[in-house]
Amino acid sequence: MQSRINMKQNGRFIFIFSLAIFQMLFISASAQIEQPSKGIRIFLKNDELHELALELQANGEYKISTTGTDPYLFTEEFTEPIPADHYILSFEYFCPTWLDHLQIFFAAPVDENKSIHTELGVSEGWTTFSLDVKDQIKGWGKKGDYIRFDFGSAPNYRMQVRNIVFRQPTTKESATAASREKNKVKNARMVTQLENYLNENYPDSITDVAVEEKKVLVKTKTHPGKNLYLAELPLYKDITEMHMFDHIIMLPPGKKDATTSIERFVRSGDKNYDRLLSKWVIVEIRGNKYSLASHARYPDKIKSLYDLPDEKPWNKKGIGGFSAGGKAPAYDLDSLNISSVTINIWITRFIHAVASETTMPYNFNGKNYFIDRKAVEGLDKTLQLTATRQIIVSAIILIGKASTVQDKEIGRIFEHPDFDPAGIYSMANVTSAEGVEYYAAIMDFLAARYSRPDKKYGRIHHWIMHNEVDAGWVWTNMGEKPPLLFMDDYIKSMRLVYNIARKYNHHSKVFISLTHYWTWTADRHFYHPKELLEILLQYSKAEGDFDWAIAQHPYPESLFEPKSWLDKKCDFTFNSPLITYKNIEVLNAWVNQPATFYLGKLKRVIHLSEQGVNSLDYSEKNLQEQAAGMAYAWKKIKNLENIEAFQYHNWMDNRGEGGLRIGLRRFPDDETDPAGKKPVWNVYRDMGTDREEQAFEFAKKIIGIDNWDEVIYKGEID
Repeated sequence: MQSRINMKQNGRFIFIFSLAIFQMLFISASAQIEQPSKGIRIFLKNDELHELALELQANGEYKISTTGTDPYLFTEEFTEPIPADHYILSFEYFCPTWLDHLQIFFAAPVDENKSIHTELGVSEGWTTFSLDVKDQIKGWGKKGDYIRFDFGSAPNYRMQVRNIVFRQPTTKESATAASREKNKVKNARMVTQLENYLNENYPDSITDVAVEEKKVLVKTKTHPGKNLYLAELPLYKDITEMHMFDHIIMLPPGKKDATTSIERFVRSGDKNYDRLLSKWVIVEIRGNKYSLASHARYPDKIKSLYDLPDEKPWNKKGIGGFSAGGKAPAYDLDSLNISSVTINIWITRFIHAVASETTMPYNFNGKNYFIDRKAVEGLDKTLQLTATRQIIVSAIILIGKASTVQDKEIGRIFEHPDFDPAGIYSMANVTSAEGVEYYAAIMDFLAARYSRPDKKYGRIHHWIMHNEVDAGWVWTNMGEKPPLLFMDDYIKSMRLVYNIARKYNHHSKVFISLTHYWTWTADRHFYHPKELLEILLQYSKAEGDFDWAIAQHPYPESLFEPKSWLDKKCDFTFNSPLITYKNIEVLNAWVNQPATFYLGKLKRVIHLSEQGVNSLDYSEKNLQEQAAGMAYAWKKIKNLENIEAFQYHNWMDNRGEGGLRIGLRRFPDDETDPAGKKPVWNVYRDMGTDREEQAFEFAKKIIGIDNWDEVIYKGEID
């Protein structure tokens, strides 16, 4: 789906969606009043250069030009140790283009777990770049140590750099670090409180919340003899941090079961507030103090504006990251018999803070918001094309970080307040009334426009919530958080989109997006998908279940290696380190457990929403291995009943994917056969047809089997 950047290591860990990104601080010298200390100078080596050219100018400036997709260089070995209090790595740089990935290794040895990842913005004048690397250089910096700088995966990148130093932090930098330490203490306290809340066996309960056209009906089950109230909790509020509630309703004393009817809309400032986005909790009041008497509960039932059919893909074959404006030919949708696609929606490109000639107004709850016309027109074209073919569409909701959002006010509103610049995208800002308001407005626009019964503008059926959230440090960043706190905000984002989608289409689902990690990860900043799913189940049990599904990316263990049957970090237990094509049966079995069922009755749906198999190059051998890898993957998933769709990534090879050639077609600028069909295209076409067995026959020899039944796991999974 996104561009992936080569990290010079084997396995999924080499790519940007599995970045070992460590805590960092990004500071512009122009914003500093205090002048930093001069520090200890670091010098670059002019040998051992890899796919780049280095030129030292007479004035001490370096010119760097990348020549390939894996450019890196080294510093000279240190002639003196780096003092422990010199933990700010700083340099001045000049470059006219953005470098989306700069990785810095603190060697020796060159080790991903002793590295840090960041980016370099456009600077048409000399700018100071500084990193707080205190946590990464403990025990490092001895005489003889050195640094390796890796400059992404883009050839023809040019920059100038000077005055590379390790120095002491400024007062401002120290204060920021101290604040970070305070946040760790706060995070630990909030985790304890949330754990206590989720595990508490409250005596009273809310059994159902129904959102009707004009009313919200809340059913409660209470014990008589207590001073109990029904309290409203807006989505952006933290349940364990509440000491007072803005809106409470006294529950009938002495009545065990009650239904409270509440107005759905209430005036708030210049707009109406829709209680569709609230949850409700029973509180007991003793004197001036509130105490929780139940878990909070989100809406269970939402009256939908339209009575739409429950559309499903007619086969499992899909395409990931589809766009009508892409370079791949749209007729492939027909040739390959595609029944589902994913599309990427950067919602921060769709809404503006003020009206202009390029926007159109959208009234949401009595207030006008300003929608980008060009972005909508492009999305209309894509969704009209899929709608005419009855293709099922899942939209991946992405939030650009403020520094990359063209409308800076929108960037500020949408970026999570704890976002770390190391992230590519941000977690939704569900921490403030303003953040929730704008998020709800743009999602309401999208859900309303693309749920019309006449499909005038097309249809979005489901919503994939952000990207690879177990690698949230990269793709859904809200700073360095324990998994429970990360999921607390992520579930709020899921619930907001779910409630708004269900307002228009009763069959819409929200999907949690996960990598192929399961109970292991190579990066300490990443979460384990199995743990995140268990937290999601815990919240669903405590605060009311909702129809969420799973969007998993079961790439092979190494994205370069198409032969997933060779994967090592896989087994057939629920504690497998990874879930790849080799052991995809594990994920299918996980959703077969009754404890995971929606409302205890319905199995969760799985979409394999982003994955593919690589060809190392365009040699016949590697093209055949890629095609065999796809045949193997298909035979593994075709009969797994809980996997509804397989959206292949990438439709066409992409130069921005760190050397991968994962597409069904060649590079569009390939010299010999631009955008030509690779053998894997034919395999994908013939999957699920009467041509499948003949088309797949070649793959048996490559895999080393006599019969396809040999690749299917038939044992127990526990």
